[in-house]
Amino acid sequence: MPRLVVAAPSSGSGKTTVATGLMAAFAERGLAVSPHKAGPDYIDPGYHALATGRPGRNLDAFMCGPELVAPLFAHGAAGCDLAVVEGVMGLYDGAAGRGELASTAQVAKLLRAPVVLVVDASSQSRSVAALVHGFASFDPQVRLGGVILNKVGSDRHEVMLREALEEAGMPVLGVLRRAPQVATPSRHLGLVPVAERHTDALAAVAALAEQVRAGCDLGALMALARTAPPLSCEPWSPASQAPGAGRSHGNGNGAARHGRPVIAVAGGAAFTFSYAEHAELLTAAGAEVVTFDPLRDEALPEGTGGLVIGGGFPEVYAPELSANRALREAVSAFAAAGGPVAAECAGLLYLARSLDGKPMCGVLDADARMSERLTLGYREAVAVSDSSLAAAGTRLRGHEFHRTVIEPGAGSAPAWGFTHPERRVEGFVREGVHASYLHTHWAAQPSVARRFAEAAAAWTATVREDAAARP
Repeated sequence: MPRLVVAAPSSGSGKTTVATGLMAAFAERGLAVSPHKAGPDYIDPGYHALATGRPGRNLDAFMCGPELVAPLFAHGAAGCDLAVVEGVMGLYDGAAGRGELASTAQVAKLLRAPVVLVVDASSQSRSVAALVHGFASFDPQVRLGGVILNKVGSDRHEVMLREALEEAGMPVLGVLRRAPQVATPSRHLGLVPVAERHTDALAAVAALAEQVRAGCDLGALMALARTAPPLSCEPWSPASQAPGAGRSHGNGNGAARHGRPVIAVAGGAAFTFSYAEHAELLTAAGAEVVTFDPLRDEALPEGTGGLVIGGGFPEVYAPELSANRALREAVSAFAAAGGPVAAECAGLLYLARSLDGKPMCGVLDADARMSERLTLGYREAVAVSDSSLAAAGTRLRGHEFHRTVIEPGAGSAPAWGFTHPERRVEGFVREGVHASYLHTHWAAQPSVARRFAEAAAAWTATVREDAAARP
């Protein structure tokens, strides 16, 4: 599998611009391009998916463990002609206090992939050679195959940069001029997701592809990608993580009427944060996964037996979510009846009694509001309470990323106990509801998907039995 890792000395250098542009440019040539993102980010993979027509997939060595990076990569890249991995932060930046863990450099080494360094050259000339030399020599196991210079100001500036890098023996694989018209809008948690600006995002991705075609040597980049040696690993498989799936809850044909539980997954502009492997694991565990949009749909999908509400930006859409009273009441009734619900971050806020004063679902005796403080970082957690998602004692690694706080009320047990980097409890467990700020990657602990699918199947069976017993 030809593959490249697109990295940078620091955040803000242009990794997303270059990686997305490369994916789109190669896809336009008729190649099947597999898009990947190092780290926990949900937003960049949306742009990658738009550029390639394939799901953007994350490779996170902290949440999933280094041993799963290559298998998850191989699963996502199966049948493709080229894989492009966008890095996270600076090349050697990873989990705080954990050395190289979860860094772009570690992912590149685990994938045995050459690295292309994107350098913001806007305020330097000959110094670029010293910068690149430092990154190339810091870890001999990281193979830096070339540089793409970003934000170059003029022809003269380009000549000076090329001369310096030629002295250092580093190939220049592309030069991109300043192009503010291609910039994508941002807000408090990063780029605005694709789902909120689909038409504009399409135009932005097309412009990035044009910029990369004009400024980069695609032939040289493909030749570099082909130098990656074979990976000796078995691709990760959701089916292998769900032994016995399809036997206990139905015949495996995806129809709820044949016994497979329907698991409704929140989507649309307000709930855009999800990992592709979650739906794959639920399907392998015997569920039929159906997406619904809390901004537009006034009822849960027919036959819903489980409800998954992931992350996103409910604070941006609080008035619209609140205005959809019919769906709020449907979610509240489902939870009150004991239906299994798994909610992360934005889902937690949606289940609260209110968000910034706007009525939400009222499943939790708690109120949420925006805050000036950013809560960000990896977490190690253990399940404190038995729930539809995890048995007490289940250990997971996750990630927090929000600018909201929630004031808890009574009547719920905590979901997680954090053991690192600080010790505290967090989240809510009550009857079938598991709600928390913690984002998790279920590929690291497939038992949570199986447990949730089983809870949905059991609840569905109970509802049907009750209905059959009525006159």
